[in-house]
Amino acid sequence: MAYAARPRRTTMVLATLSLGVMALTACNGDGEKDSAAPSASSSPSGAGAGKGSAAPSTSAPSDGGKADGDSAGSSGGSTPQASAPAADDDQDGGVGMCETTDLSYNVTVASKPVNHALLKATNKSSDSCLLPANELVITIPGLDGAAEHAGPEGKDWILKSGESAYAGILFARADTEGGKTADKVEIALTPAESPATVPINDGPVTVNDGQVTSFFGTAEDALTY
Repeated sequence: MAYAARPRRTTMVLATLSLGVMALTACNGDGEKDSAAPSASSSPSGAGAGKGSAAPSTSAPSDGGKADGDSAGSSGGSTPQASAPAADDDQDGGVGMCETTDLSYNVTVASKPVNHALLKATNKSSDSCLLPANELVITIPGLDGAAEHAGPEGKDWILKSGESAYAGILFARADTEGGKTADKVEIALTPAESPATVPINDGPVTVNDGQVTSFFGTAEDALTY
């Protein structure tokens, strides 16, 4: 009986030791879980840090778009548009257009070419004016309508006080016989103005056609066409 009790005691000791080992193992497992918890919680913070670091990159296009808009707005605002009147002032020097009443007129029959007369228009005003070179209207009594334009077109230019411009007038064609007699013409610088009546020096002339050139700076140029 004494030998039987010893194995039981040994068994109980072993069982007690096993329970202790299991308890220590369980404690170690809980400790590992507890120590693993911070690392698990650090992962979301790492993800949050990633999201936080991505925020500036997503806002960069917005800032860039705004910068582009600002630069476009500043460039648009820094380019003034020139007005049409300013361009006109640069072209004509700021002077007004010549009117029919601003000039004095002299019409003289030319020795050559035949059937021509020379018109001399002089600025009698005290101010310069812009002479319309191609709108001259010549009306010859006895002919219907105004004289047709002949020769090349000229350019408007500033006619100073006392300066003159010249135009050639054709009264009759050499290959056309007959016609009416005229001793005066009517002159207007533009169709919208009332004409001035001017006598023909060394007239009268025979009229069966009517043509007029643009204004030129010399009498020779005016009588070329």
